[in-house]
Amino acid sequence: MSVKVLIVEDEAPLAELLRYNFEAEGFEVAHAATGEEAELLIAEEKPDLIILDWMLPSVSGVELCRRVRARQDTRALPILMLTARGEESDRIRGLSTGADDYVVKPFSLPELMARVKAILRRTAPERMADVLRAADIELDRTAHRVTRGNREVRLGPTEFNLLEFMMQSPGRVFSREQLLNGVWGRDAYIDERTVDVHIGRLRKALVRGKERDPIRTVRGAGYVLGERRTA
Repeated sequence: MSVKVLIVEDEAPLAELLRYNFEAEGFEVAHAATGEEAELLIAEEKPDLIILDWMLPSVSGVELCRRVRARQDTRALPILMLTARGEESDRIRGLSTGADDYVVKPFSLPELMARVKAILRRTAPERMADVLRAADIELDRTAHRVTRGNREVRLGPTEFNLLEFMMQSPGRVFSREQLLNGVWGRDAYIDERTVDVHIGRLRKALVRGKERDPIRTVRGAGYVLGERRTA
């Protein structure tokens, strides 16, 4: 799925429970216990969605939501707010601050997961789709199958994950560091040259005969699948 969720929750047992369940569903998870820590992680990790507790020490969830919405680069970042406040006026306040959805504690984990997936289907359909397409390449996440035109492309697990990551943002230039973090994870101790090796294997599998190489090397920047975005 390769969707990154930031959980902003100061109750350690609840944060750990959420982390466990989201990771079990295939999400990549980051956690912050305070609003200040969350602001740093939002800038560094660039999550796809935030699970935000209303009652946080120092900077409240409502204030953090305002700050996220005030910034140009995070204005559209989906936010689901968790709170013990169940009054209608509180729900209205949370939603008017900019939250996309609102769940009252105690909550059902299946309901929370369903709400998260509903938000992502609206805001990032390419991250939730079972099938990704870029030009004549099709990647089926469920069947773990890749085709180009009418032929099947056989890939190893790493090459499949690498292609899946790049197909989520066709036209975007990824640095080697971004590919390492997105495919292998931030905690992986792997040399950046490993990316070059796997890109080479992916190219070899994707290109047959006179087919155009769909991956371009951008000198000094990294790699891009498809045409490079100019904006």
